[in-house]
Amino acid sequence: MKNFWVRAISAVVYVALFLGCIYSGELLGNRTLGGIILSAFLLFVACGCTFEFFRIVRQQGATPCVPLGYGLTAAALLMIAVVPVCDALHGFQLVMVAFTLMPSVFAVCAVVQLWYRSEQPFRDAAYTMLPMLYAAVPLGLMTWLHFDHNVLVMVLIMVWMNDNGAYMGGSLLGKHKMWERHSPGKTWEGTAIGVVVALLTAYFIGPLFNDRIAWYHWLALGFICSVIDTLGDLVESMLKRSVGMKDSGKIMPGHGGFLDRFDSLLIAVPLAYAYIALIVEPGM
Repeated sequence: MKNFWVRAISAVVYVALFLGCIYSGELLGNRTLGGIILSAFLLFVACGCTFEFFRIVRQQGATPCVPLGYGLTAAALLMIAVVPVCDALHGFQLVMVAFTLMPSVFAVCAVVQLWYRSEQPFRDAAYTMLPMLYAAVPLGLMTWLHFDHNVLVMVLIMVWMNDNGAYMGGSLLGKHKMWERHSPGKTWEGTAIGVVVALLTAYFIGPLFNDRIAWYHWLALGFICSVIDTLGDLVESMLKRSVGMKDSGKIMPGHGGFLDRFDSLLIAVPLAYAYIALIVEPGM
Protein backbone atom coordinates (compact mmCIF):
# COMPACT_ATOMS: atom_id res chain seq x y z
CA MET A 1 0.00 0.00 0.00
CA LYS A 2 2.87 2.36 0.81
CA ASN A 3 4.38 1.77 -2.63
CA PHE A 4 1.00 2.51 -4.21
CA TRP A 5 0.79 5.92 -2.58
CA VAL A 6 4.39 6.71 -3.49
CA ARG A 7 3.63 5.87 -7.12
CA ALA A 8 0.39 7.84 -7.06
CA ILE A 9 1.92 11.01 -5.58
CA SER A 10 4.89 10.80 -7.91
CA ALA A 11 2.57 10.39 -10.90
CA VAL A 12 0.43 13.38 -9.88
CA VAL A 13 3.50 15.61 -9.62
CA TYR A 14 4.76 14.39 -12.99
CA VAL A 15 1.42 14.93 -14.75
CA ALA A 16 0.90 18.35 -13.17
CA LEU A 17 4.39 19.49 -14.22
CA PHE A 18 3.99 18.17 -17.76
CA LEU A 19 0.54 19.69 -18.28
CA GLY A 20 1.65 22.93 -16.65
CA CYS A 21 4.44 23.27 -19.21
CA ILE A 22 2.10 22.45 -22.10
CA TYR A 23 -0.51 25.02 -21.06
CA SER A 24 1.97 27.58 -19.69
CA GLY A 25 1.42 29.82 -22.71
CA GLU A 26 -2.29 30.14 -21.92
CA LEU A 27 -1.67 30.51 -18.21
CA LEU A 28 0.86 33.30 -18.79
CA GLY A 29 -0.94 34.86 -21.75
CA ASN A 30 2.10 34.43 -24.01
CA ARG A 31 2.25 31.48 -26.45
CA THR A 32 5.89 32.17 -27.36
CA LEU A 33 6.94 32.04 -23.72
CA GLY A 34 4.86 28.89 -23.31
CA GLY A 35 6.72 27.26 -26.19
CA ILE A 36 10.05 28.17 -24.59
CA ILE A 37 8.96 26.71 -21.24
CA LEU A 38 7.82 23.45 -22.85
CA SER A 39 11.04 23.22 -24.88
CA ALA A 40 13.12 23.78 -21.73
CA PHE A 41 11.24 21.02 -19.92
CA LEU A 42 11.66 18.62 -22.86
CA LEU A 43 15.37 19.48 -23.05
CA PHE A 44 15.72 18.60 -19.37
CA VAL A 45 13.98 15.27 -20.00
CA ALA A 46 16.11 14.57 -23.10
CA CYS A 47 19.31 15.19 -21.13
CA GLY A 48 18.02 12.92 -18.35
CA CYS A 49 17.31 10.16 -20.88
CA THR A 50 20.77 10.65 -22.38
CA PHE A 51 22.41 10.38 -18.95
CA GLU A 52 20.59 7.13 -18.19
CA PHE A 53 21.27 5.68 -21.64
CA PHE A 54 25.01 6.34 -21.39
CA ARG A 55 25.10 4.83 -17.90
CA ILE A 56 23.44 1.65 -19.19
CA VAL A 57 25.67 1.15 -22.24
CA ARG A 58 28.79 1.83 -20.18
CA GLN A 59 27.87 -1.24 -18.14
CA GLN A 60 28.03 -3.16 -21.42
CA GLY A 61 31.63 -2.04 -21.85
CA ALA A 62 30.89 0.72 -24.36
CA THR A 63 32.74 4.05 -24.29
CA PRO A 64 30.52 6.65 -25.97
CA CYS A 65 31.72 10.24 -26.21
CA VAL A 66 29.50 11.67 -23.49
CA PRO A 67 30.07 15.43 -24.07
CA LEU A 68 29.43 15.04 -27.80
CA GLY A 69 26.34 12.94 -27.09
CA TYR A 70 24.85 15.62 -24.84
CA GLY A 71 25.68 18.28 -27.43
CA LEU A 72 23.95 16.34 -30.22
CA THR A 73 20.90 15.71 -28.03
CA ALA A 74 20.55 19.38 -27.08
CA ALA A 75 21.20 20.63 -30.63
CA ALA A 76 18.66 18.24 -32.19
CA LEU A 77 15.88 19.06 -29.74
CA LEU A 78 16.41 22.82 -29.91
CA MET A 79 16.59 22.75 -33.71
CA ILE A 80 13.31 20.84 -33.92
CA ALA A 81 11.71 23.21 -31.40
CA VAL A 82 12.66 26.20 -33.57
CA VAL A 83 10.96 24.82 -36.70
CA PRO A 84 7.35 25.74 -35.69
CA VAL A 85 8.30 29.43 -35.41
CA CYS A 86 9.90 29.43 -38.90
CA ASP A 87 7.86 29.89 -42.03
CA ALA A 88 7.01 26.66 -43.84
CA LEU A 89 9.80 26.88 -46.43
CA HIS A 90 12.62 27.66 -44.01
CA GLY A 91 11.37 25.06 -41.54
CA PHE A 92 11.38 22.38 -44.25
CA GLN A 93 14.87 23.41 -45.38
CA LEU A 94 16.15 23.21 -41.80
CA VAL A 95 14.83 19.67 -41.39
CA MET A 96 16.29 18.56 -44.73
CA VAL A 97 19.72 20.02 -43.93
CA ALA A 98 19.73 18.24 -40.56
CA PHE A 99 18.74 14.96 -42.25
CA THR A 100 21.48 15.20 -44.88
CA LEU A 101 24.08 15.95 -42.20
CA MET A 102 23.49 12.66 -40.36
CA PRO A 103 26.25 10.70 -42.19
CA SER A 104 28.71 13.52 -41.45
CA VAL A 105 27.69 13.58 -37.80
CA PHE A 106 28.27 9.84 -37.56
CA ALA A 107 31.69 10.26 -39.17
CA VAL A 108 32.59 12.89 -36.56
CA CYS A 109 31.45 10.58 -33.77
CA ALA A 110 33.58 7.75 -35.20
CA VAL A 111 36.68 9.94 -35.51
CA VAL A 112 36.26 11.16 -31.93
CA GLN A 113 36.56 7.53 -30.79
CA LEU A 114 40.23 7.65 -31.88
CA TRP A 115 40.94 9.74 -28.78
CA TYR A 116 38.92 7.35 -26.64
CA ARG A 117 40.94 4.41 -27.95
CA SER A 118 37.75 2.46 -28.34
CA GLU A 119 38.05 -1.21 -29.21
CA GLN A 120 34.80 -0.98 -31.18
CA PRO A 121 34.71 2.60 -32.52
CA PHE A 122 31.71 2.12 -34.81
CA ARG A 123 29.62 0.67 -31.99
CA ASP A 124 30.59 3.48 -29.64
CA ALA A 125 30.00 6.11 -32.33
CA ALA A 126 26.50 4.71 -32.80
CA TYR A 127 25.90 4.78 -29.05
CA THR A 128 27.05 8.41 -28.99
CA MET A 129 24.43 9.36 -31.60
CA LEU A 130 21.61 7.12 -30.42
CA PRO A 131 20.22 9.37 -27.62
CA MET A 132 19.77 12.12 -30.20
CA LEU A 133 17.59 9.83 -32.32
CA TYR A 134 15.97 7.85 -29.51
CA ALA A 135 15.16 10.71 -27.12
CA ALA A 136 15.73 14.19 -28.57
CA VAL A 137 13.87 13.78 -31.87
CA PRO A 138 10.67 12.23 -30.39
CA LEU A 139 10.58 14.75 -27.54
CA GLY A 140 11.22 17.59 -29.98
CA LEU A 141 8.26 16.47 -32.08
CA MET A 142 6.03 17.28 -29.11
CA THR A 143 6.71 20.94 -29.85
CA TRP A 144 5.27 20.35 -33.33
CA LEU A 145 2.12 18.81 -31.83
CA HIS A 146 2.04 21.84 -29.53
CA PHE A 147 0.29 23.77 -32.34
CA ASP A 148 -2.87 22.35 -30.75
CA HIS A 149 -2.30 21.84 -27.04
CA ASN A 150 -5.36 19.64 -26.70
CA VAL A 151 -4.17 17.23 -29.40
CA LEU A 152 -0.79 16.86 -27.68
CA VAL A 153 -2.44 16.31 -24.31
CA MET A 154 -4.83 13.75 -25.79
CA VAL A 155 -1.90 11.78 -27.24
CA LEU A 156 -0.33 11.76 -23.78
CA ILE A 157 -3.63 10.68 -22.18
CA MET A 158 -4.06 7.76 -24.60
CA VAL A 159 -0.54 6.54 -23.84
CA TRP A 160 -1.05 6.93 -20.09
CA MET A 161 -4.44 5.19 -20.19
CA ASN A 162 -2.95 2.30 -22.12
CA ASP A 163 -0.17 2.02 -19.53
CA ASN A 164 -2.60 2.06 -16.61
CA GLY A 165 -5.04 -0.32 -18.30
CA ALA A 166 -2.25 -2.77 -19.12
CA TYR A 167 -0.83 -2.55 -15.59
CA MET A 168 -4.17 -3.12 -13.86
CA GLY A 169 -5.39 -5.70 -16.37
CA GLY A 170 -2.15 -7.63 -16.14
CA SER A 171 -2.21 -7.52 -12.34
CA LEU A 172 -5.78 -8.85 -12.18
CA LEU A 173 -6.05 -11.18 -15.18
CA GLY A 174 -2.56 -11.65 -16.60
CA LYS A 175 -1.53 -15.29 -17.08
CA HIS A 176 0.37 -15.54 -20.34
CA LYS A 177 3.73 -13.80 -20.43
CA MET A 178 4.34 -11.67 -23.48
CA TRP A 179 8.13 -11.46 -23.45
CA GLU A 180 9.29 -13.03 -20.20
CA ARG A 181 12.99 -12.79 -20.95
CA HIS A 182 13.03 -8.98 -21.18
CA SER A 183 9.76 -7.87 -19.56
CA PRO A 184 8.59 -10.52 -17.10
CA GLY A 185 5.68 -8.44 -15.80
CA LYS A 186 4.01 -7.86 -19.18
CA THR A 187 1.24 -10.23 -20.24
CA TRP A 188 -0.90 -10.64 -23.33
CA GLU A 189 -4.06 -10.16 -21.27
CA GLY A 190 -2.80 -6.89 -19.79
CA THR A 191 -1.68 -5.65 -23.20
CA ALA A 192 -5.10 -6.40 -24.73
CA ILE A 193 -6.90 -4.59 -21.90
CA GLY A 194 -4.58 -1.61 -22.31
CA VAL A 195 -5.44 -1.40 -26.02
CA VAL A 196 -9.17 -1.54 -25.27
CA VAL A 197 -8.87 1.18 -22.61
CA ALA A 198 -6.90 3.39 -25.02
CA LEU A 199 -9.48 2.89 -27.78
CA LEU A 200 -12.38 3.72 -25.46
CA THR A 201 -10.52 6.80 -24.25
CA ALA A 202 -9.87 7.90 -27.83
CA TYR A 203 -13.48 7.37 -28.92
CA PHE A 204 -15.23 9.05 -26.01
CA ILE A 205 -12.74 11.69 -24.86
CA GLY A 206 -10.85 12.54 -28.05
CA PRO A 207 -13.71 14.51 -29.67
CA LEU A 208 -14.09 16.54 -26.47
CA PHE A 209 -10.49 17.72 -26.86
CA ASN A 210 -10.77 18.43 -30.59
CA ASP A 211 -14.05 17.92 -32.44
CA ARG A 212 -12.46 18.77 -35.80
CA ILE A 213 -10.79 15.35 -35.77
CA ALA A 214 -13.26 12.63 -36.77
CA TRP A 215 -13.97 9.81 -34.36
CA TYR A 216 -12.37 7.19 -36.63
CA HIS A 217 -9.14 9.21 -36.67
CA TRP A 218 -9.21 9.28 -32.88
CA LEU A 219 -9.67 5.50 -32.87
CA ALA A 220 -6.72 5.10 -35.23
CA LEU A 221 -4.59 7.33 -32.99
CA GLY A 222 -5.70 5.35 -29.96
CA PHE A 223 -4.64 2.12 -31.64
CA ILE A 224 -1.29 3.60 -32.71
CA CYS A 225 -0.58 4.97 -29.24
CA SER A 226 -1.51 1.73 -27.48
CA VAL A 227 0.31 -0.73 -29.75
CA ILE A 228 3.43 1.40 -30.22
CA ASP A 229 3.34 2.23 -26.51
CA THR A 230 3.80 -1.47 -25.77
CA LEU A 231 6.65 -1.68 -28.29
CA GLY A 232 8.40 1.28 -26.65
CA ASP A 233 8.12 -0.33 -23.23
CA LEU A 234 9.54 -3.61 -24.52
CA VAL A 235 12.47 -1.86 -26.23
CA GLU A 236 13.43 -0.02 -23.05
CA SER A 237 13.02 -3.22 -20.99
CA MET A 238 15.33 -5.02 -23.42
CA LEU A 239 17.93 -2.28 -22.97
CA LYS A 240 17.79 -2.51 -19.16
CA ARG A 241 17.73 -6.30 -18.98
CA SER A 242 20.84 -6.46 -21.15
CA VAL A 243 22.79 -5.23 -18.10
CA GLY A 244 20.55 -6.76 -15.41
CA MET A 245 18.98 -3.43 -14.46
CA LYS A 246 15.41 -3.13 -13.15
CA ASP A 247 14.99 0.66 -13.34
CA SER A 248 16.90 3.10 -15.52
CA GLY A 249 17.07 5.66 -12.68
CA LYS A 250 15.43 7.02 -9.54
CA ILE A 251 14.19 10.46 -10.58
CA MET A 252 10.54 9.42 -10.01
CA PRO A 253 9.94 7.45 -6.78
CA GLY A 254 7.93 4.33 -7.53
CA HIS A 255 8.34 4.72 -11.29
CA GLY A 256 12.08 4.74 -11.94
CA GLY A 257 14.02 7.03 -14.22
CA PHE A 258 13.44 9.21 -17.25
CA LEU A 259 13.58 6.30 -19.67
CA ASP A 260 11.17 4.28 -17.52
CA ARG A 261 8.61 7.08 -17.60
CA PHE A 262 9.06 8.30 -21.17
CA ASP A 263 9.90 5.03 -22.96
CA SER A 264 6.43 4.67 -24.47
CA LEU A 265 6.18 8.30 -25.56
CA LEU A 266 9.57 8.16 -27.28
CA ILE A 267 8.21 5.57 -29.70
CA ALA A 268 4.53 6.58 -29.86
CA VAL A 269 4.85 10.34 -30.46
CA PRO A 270 6.64 10.12 -33.86
CA LEU A 271 4.02 7.70 -35.20
CA ALA A 272 1.15 9.77 -33.80
CA TYR A 273 2.61 12.94 -35.30
CA ALA A 274 3.11 11.24 -38.69
CA TYR A 275 -0.52 10.09 -38.72
CA ILE A 276 -1.80 13.54 -37.77
CA ALA A 277 0.43 15.35 -40.28
CA LEU A 278 -0.12 12.98 -43.21
CA ILE A 279 -3.67 11.70 -42.70
CA VAL A 280 -5.62 13.95 -40.34
CA GLU A 281 -4.42 17.48 -40.96
CA PRO A 282 -4.95 17.55 -44.76
CA GLY A 283 -8.65 16.84 -44.15
CA MET A 284 -9.09 19.28 -41.28
